[in-house]
Amino acid sequence: MFPFLETAATEPNHPLRRTLQFIDRQVRVALKSTDTQSVKPLVGVKPEEQELARKLAEQKTLEGELTERELRTANLRAELGAFERRYLHFVGSRYAELDELKAQLAERLAKEQPDNERAQQAARDARSRSDETKSAAGERAETAPRMFEASPEMKRLYRTVAKRIHPDLTSDRDDRTKRQHLMAEANAAYERGDEAELAKILTGYEHSPEAVQGEGPGAELVRVIRRISQMRGRLAEIEAELQELLRSDLHQLHSRLAEAHKLGRDVLVEMVAKVDEQIGQAKDRLRAPGAGRD
Repeated sequence: MFPFLETAATEPNHPLRRTLQFIDRQVRVALKSTDTQSVKPLVGVKPEEQELARKLAEQKTLEGELTERELRTANLRAELGAFERRYLHFVGSRYAELDELKAQLAERLAKEQPDNERAQQAARDARSRSDETKSAAGERAETAPRMFEASPEMKRLYRTVAKRIHPDLTSDRDDRTKRQHLMAEANAAYERGDEAELAKILTGYEHSPEAVQGEGPGAELVRVIRRISQMRGRLAEIEAELQELLRSDLHQLHSRLAEAHKLGRDVLVEMVAKVDEQIGQAKDRLRAPGAGRD
């Protein structure tokens, strides 16, 4: 999960190994140059400062990984949300209309055959199915929802926002709460494609008192260690959320439609045409005498 650390054990030129080797060489040089009275400290660098430098390098690597994972998840979430709205607008609403017509046909037949228990049950089932479809489809919007596609500038801005205000980059409880709220707003703005709002969120936080950090290597080392722990935990959460999105029925449908589109087929249009044909047939049956009969 953490390539920066995992590859350090196998790659001789890995930055972490090279840093540790440099420190080891400095220690050996310092030991050789000592006299019998005392050992000189390593070029004036305190142990906590050396450890802080290592941890900051680790934190920087995790920050980059966390930012990219957040962006990928936010992007997928926005794409699937936009796809779901388009699907419901074009297809879901038509299925709701078709199921309503089928329920009316079944109820007409049940009314004509009051002693037929199978007809009565079929009418109840058809009405229940119609209600469920209508509830899932919701109200149809006046205009077709647009597809989601983030511009390179939008992605760059989101990365900057995530790097600056992500909740896992602070160990202060109050600051963390504020960051969680701002990150939720940033995710919502990204899904809407609202670049101005993202910039506003970033500027607002950059000028807040919480953006000021303090007070010496010892305290900073503790904060960095805690941030690293928080980021690792968040990376695991993001991965779980991402896998859940990828396994969802909505993503499977979206992927299949995308594959069909590459082959020159617009399956969504085909589905709409098919359902429209079925709606027309159901309306003809309702207008005909003895509409409930097959």
